[in-house]
Amino acid sequence: MIADQPTFTVLGPLDVRAARSPRLGGTKPRMLLATLLLHANRVVGTGFLVEVLWPGPRPRSAVENVRTYVSSLRAGLAEAGVRAPIRARQSGYMIEVAPGELDLLGFEELTAGARLSRAEGRTAEAVDRLCRALALWRGAPLADLPGSPLWDGRLGPLADARLAAAEELLALRVALGQHASAISELRGLLVEHPFREGLWRQLMLALHGSGRQAEALRAYTTIRDRLVAELGIEPGAELREAHATVLAGAPPPGARSARPTPYQLPPDVPDFTGRAGDVAAVIETLAPRAAAGPPSITLVVGPPGVGKSALAVHCAHAVRDACPDGQLYLDLGGTSLTPPGPGELLAEALRALGVAEGALPDGVQERSALYRSLLAGRAVLVVLDDAAGAAQVRPLLPGSGGSVLVTSRRRITELPGTRQVELDVLAQEEAEELLRRIVGGERLNRERDAAAAIVRSCGRLPLAVRIAGARLVARPAWSLRVLERRLDDEAFRLGELRAGDLGVRASVDRSYRLLPDAAARALRTLGLLGPQTLPGWVVDAVLDRHRSDEVVDHLVDASLLRTVGGDPLGGPRYRLHDLIRCDARERARADPEGHALGRVVGAWLAIAERATARLPTTVFGLMSPTAERWEPAESTVGQMAVNPLAWFDTEREALLGTVRLAADAGMADSAWGLAATLVPYFDLRGHYDAWRSTHQIALDAVRAKGDPRGEAALLRGLAQVYLYQDAYPEAADMFRRSLMIFREVGDRRGEAIAICGLGAVDQVRGESLSALRRFRQALGMFLGMGDPAGEAYARQAIGKVCLESGDLAAAAGWLDEALRLARSLGDRHREGCVFNHFGRLHDLAADFDRAMHFQDQALDIFESLGDCHCAAYAMQSLGRRRAVRGDRAHASAQLERSRTIFQRLGDRSGEASATRMLGELHRAAGRADLARDYLRQASTLQRALSSGAHTPGEYGT
Repeated sequence: MIADQPTFTVLGPLDVRAARSPRLGGTKPRMLLATLLLHANRVVGTGFLVEVLWPGPRPRSAVENVRTYVSSLRAGLAEAGVRAPIRARQSGYMIEVAPGELDLLGFEELTAGARLSRAEGRTAEAVDRLCRALALWRGAPLADLPGSPLWDGRLGPLADARLAAAEELLALRVALGQHASAISELRGLLVEHPFREGLWRQLMLALHGSGRQAEALRAYTTIRDRLVAELGIEPGAELREAHATVLAGAPPPGARSARPTPYQLPPDVPDFTGRAGDVAAVIETLAPRAAAGPPSITLVVGPPGVGKSALAVHCAHAVRDACPDGQLYLDLGGTSLTPPGPGELLAEALRALGVAEGALPDGVQERSALYRSLLAGRAVLVVLDDAAGAAQVRPLLPGSGGSVLVTSRRRITELPGTRQVELDVLAQEEAEELLRRIVGGERLNRERDAAAAIVRSCGRLPLAVRIAGARLVARPAWSLRVLERRLDDEAFRLGELRAGDLGVRASVDRSYRLLPDAAARALRTLGLLGPQTLPGWVVDAVLDRHRSDEVVDHLVDASLLRTVGGDPLGGPRYRLHDLIRCDARERARADPEGHALGRVVGAWLAIAERATARLPTTVFGLMSPTAERWEPAESTVGQMAVNPLAWFDTEREALLGTVRLAADAGMADSAWGLAATLVPYFDLRGHYDAWRSTHQIALDAVRAKGDPRGEAALLRGLAQVYLYQDAYPEAADMFRRSLMIFREVGDRRGEAIAICGLGAVDQVRGESLSALRRFRQALGMFLGMGDPAGEAYARQAIGKVCLESGDLAAAAGWLDEALRLARSLGDRHREGCVFNHFGRLHDLAADFDRAMHFQDQALDIFESLGDCHCAAYAMQSLGRRRAVRGDRAHASAQLERSRTIFQRLGDRSGEASATRMLGELHRAAGRADLARDYLRQASTLQRALSSGAHTPGEYGT
């Protein structure tokens, strides 16, 4: 509450009220204090203070003088017992005061509170606050000081705020019928503001309400003559309307109207929860506008069950006092199969406004015209609940003045000037609070985790939370855990979310049955695609056509599909609410969408294959020859082609979900084709968990179907992940099994790829001769097939074996050929791998500068391509070489970075090697304890490996 006697006063002469009279000094210290108080709780720049105190020539010591004045003010206030610190800041000074300590702040807080009280229907409280606010004024602000032009920016709006508060107070009194007290105050204000039309209007209405019609008409004549003679203008529309009211003898404000004043709102929701921002946004628009202006229109839009009607009714109740001429409520039934027409709705509204049944016009246009006439000049709020569209709403709009609040599941954008408030589900905390209010705090507090899980299963949808709460209230013996378990399975969730006449399924059905056939088919299939966000082109595949934008727009406009931002390629993303998705999936299973689902999976496969072909490394890519493919529009493919790696990053979750979806739907060839297509991306980004999970899902599917080629491809891919993560026996076993199957099905390329994998396992185990034999065998096969990419890999692998065997000349020859092939293919990734080996070669040849040169180039390539795994090996090599050269700081940084990457990827061999190098580095630097810790960790990692340690290097593609 604001104190009636604040410590500091500026709304009149400057004064400081304290137990002892403070010594403030002369005019300049007082002006400095006044300036700080005008900008209380904000820093006032020293330059600004100097301008205020010395508007003309200023002394050289001005800044020092300001510092002196501040010091004396502090001392004077402290001596008087006033606690209002003046604080020095880097750029100036600030005085800290609370609203109850400064009349200016108190005035602003009281007027703001009065507006809120009025909006929430607490008229008496609003009047009280305005009276107290105006009572703080004791004359012109800072009337005892010379003043400054720099104060005008604060004092001008302050004077306007005082006048606005006075007008608002008088308007409330006139509206409440307190005419006598209002008249004397209005006459006093008109002496100060003789051309203020709003004050003249209130005076006329107050005089008219007191029965003094002749005086009211003379007041109009006075102001009209004055405006015409002195300003050359006629009175405004509101003043002319007040004049017409007096002339017609219409009931003035505060008198009982002959026309009915309808208040038709349904009851407010007693446990309305949350949505403070949405409530504020709606209430701000609901106070009816001046009669001469267009009506304000607010649309509350959102999906089924999100609480649009509850919000609208709650906000409408909050502004009842701002609607003295009534509040109409019409249920437009927009989601029913046969919503009422405008003529029927207008008849209902006209009857509420006092028109007898026999006096109702026949046609819609005549009824709408009479409706507008009856609302003209009346402060009425019209609530139109559940609108089907603009055609249903347009005839129900007032001609001028008033305000309209519409709720709809559809985005109605055809009505000019409409403010749209889009409702989303509740925040988790708000949804839990709603459940608490329904079931009781004590019961919920006993099982908070279960309550949170129930709310999540409800998708934080208010209708679903309310139904869940109702079920718990109806079953007091249930623990919340019982309902949590029953809601956990999506297949049964909608069946559980039903209580009495409330049901999520029924609510969604009212929107679904209004959809055109294409939109309904699209929604059903989208329900099968999981909870992740999706691009709009997926609907093209569902409908087997390109450019299905109008279908997507229809679902978005119906609030069944939600836009959730965009992706890096510039396209919008969409998502179904979890419960709408459950409903759509149920419908899809009742009406199978097999062909549509196959096209969606085929579209993901087709575009993923084209994206993979544009990645920097695709040497061991394998494709399913029998999987269905569906080609998206070229515009979609073109967006992907700009940056295929960004496309994969954006769509990763959708692609993972599609592998599982294809496997679950029995499309094993598509499942393994997509999983295998993703290998180069997973390899480049180091997404080993996703690599392993998609391959295992697809492997189970191909084994169930009996697809040997798919099994071989997936075993090869899984073996590669096991190799990366040092599970050498498992990797070798899977490579052998894939090799056997590839031979059985006659797939020479697959066979060569599997042989390369076995060579990599031999190499990491230190079995160089066996590795060399396998790589030479694979090379011959790649040459026979005319596969230059495979050839480049095999030559690089052979060069690496020679390098580790100490045959530097042979290694250089093989690596030179690999580099030539990589460059001819434009394979930057292979080029980086070869550079990495050349770095090692020159290191062994004691040419350290050349070694660093090649390693730097390799690291640049890997980092530019986003391959963190190969980059980690390059960092490790650079760190080792920098350590040898004595550059310990940079060596330590690069080894730590590589170690962190190895840890994240699960590469224990790389981690062990980097950790050991760090230990040796710290030991050489004399940090014995730190070195011992690192070396102990390296030994532990080494022992955990399934085979002996070997010089690390990239063993993948």
